[in-house]
Amino acid sequence: MSNKTKKQTVPTWFKGMIYDQGEEITNPYTGQKYELNGLELSMYDFIMGTQYVMEVAPNTITPAQVSDFRKAITWFRRNNPEAYMILLD
Repeated sequence: MSNKTKKQTVPTWFKGMIYDQGEEITNPYTGQKYELNGLELSMYDFIMGTQYVMEVAPNTITPAQVSDFRKAITWFRRNNPEAYMILLD
């Protein structure tokens, strides 16, 4: 089943905001672009935000946040492997 026809669901553990609309995201290292839907963009922003906090204030991160970060990476990889490879890998 292709990523465009596969129904994506919000994970029960995800407590972040779900965007109504997606947008095109550019990988800052490669310049490659990918159009994400609202749910994918929500998850992408969560991943990038958590990664930033882990880098600048690692002592503030809880084990639960690390767990959610890993779950988000796994969710993204399973729900849109092509976007994952372009934007996050």
